[in-house]
Amino acid sequence: MSFKTISINTAIPNDPRSRVALIYTGGTFGMVHGADGSLVPFDFSLILEHLPTLRNLKLDITVVSFDDPIDSSNIEPRHWQLIGTIIQDLYERCDGFVVLHGTDTMAFTASALSFMLRGLAKPVIFTGAQLPITETRSDARENLITALEIASAGKDGKAVVPEVCIYFGNELMRGNRARKVESTHFDAFRSDNYPLLAKAGVTISYNAAYIDYRVKGELQVLNQFNTGVSILKLFPGINEATVSSILNTPGLKAVVLETYGSGNATTAAWFTELLKSAIDRGILVLNISQCVGGMVMQGKYETSRHLIDVGFSSVRDMTTESAVTKLMLLLGESRHLEAESEVQKSWAGEITEV
Repeated sequence: MSFKTISINTAIPNDPRSRVALIYTGGTFGMVHGADGSLVPFDFSLILEHLPTLRNLKLDITVVSFDDPIDSSNIEPRHWQLIGTIIQDLYERCDGFVVLHGTDTMAFTASALSFMLRGLAKPVIFTGAQLPITETRSDARENLITALEIASAGKDGKAVVPEVCIYFGNELMRGNRARKVESTHFDAFRSDNYPLLAKAGVTISYNAAYIDYRVKGELQVLNQFNTGVSILKLFPGINEATVSSILNTPGLKAVVLETYGSGNATTAAWFTELLKSAIDRGILVLNISQCVGGMVMQGKYETSRHLIDVGFSSVRDMTTESAVTKLMLLLGESRHLEAESEVQKSWAGEITEV
C-alpha cells in the first residue's frame, strides 16, 4: 500500500498555532463526482477551495492520503498497521491527528488503534461523513473542521484530549466505546456505556472528568495481529451444527460469544458440551452482551452460571468491536495465556473498572 503526502499551511504568513496530520484512508467523505458522474477520490490539494474556513484554524496540516482509497467494508488489519506506522512516523512533528475513515467499520479501526498506540499522549480523532464533501447538505465540513479543532486543542502545553476518539454528529466519543447505530442519519455513532468526552455547539464543551489524563510513557506501536477470531451471535433456534461449524473453524484461537441480556445463554446440553470442548482445546471464549447498553454479569441468572463452570471469560461492558480487535492484537503479540489475562484488563478505557 502506498500514499502521498502534501502540506497545507493555513496560517501563512503567520506561524501556525498547531501542527496536525490529516490521514485520508477512504470512505464517503473524500468522494466527488467525476466527469462521467461516477464517484472518484477527492484531490486533497484542493481542499481549501471546498473548505475555505480551514484558514481560520491557522494550522500547519500534513495531509496523508492513500493512493487507493479503501471502502471501509474492505478494511483489514494491514490497514490498521499502516495507519499506526504513519502516526508513529509523524508523532514528534505533529500535535494531533485526524483520520478520515468510512463509517461502516470506523469503530473497529478506532478500537484497534486505541490498543496499538501504547503510551499515546496526543489526540487521534476519527471522523467521516454520511454524504460526500461536495454535496450541498454534506456533514463532512463540520465533522472535519471540528475534528481538526479538537486534534489541535491544547492547554498548558498538553493535549486536551490525549486519546483515540470518534467525532461525529457534534459528539466526541472514546473510540473503543463507540458503535455505529445509524446508516441514514447524521448522528451515526453512539456510546452507551461511557459518557461523551465532548459536545460541540457554539463552543466545544469538554467533559474533562471522563478524559484519560493518566501519565503516559513513550509511544510504542503494537502491530501484530492474529485473525483467528470469530463472532458467534446467539438467537432462539440456533442449532448444534451452526455452533459446531464455528467452534471447529481451522485456526480458530478465540470466540466472541454475543449472549442475551446480562450474559445469558441457552442451557441445552449440546451447547454447553461444544463450548467446554472448545475451551479444553485452548480456544478463548469471551462473553459479550448483544445489548448496546449495560454489561455482562455472569452468574446473576441461572442461564449464565453454567458459562462460569465451563471457563468463560467475561469482559463486562466492552463492545464487540473492541473485543474483536483487542483479541486479534493480543493473540498476535503474545502467548495465549497472556491474551486470556490481558483481555480482561482495561488497556485504554474500554472496560468499566469495578
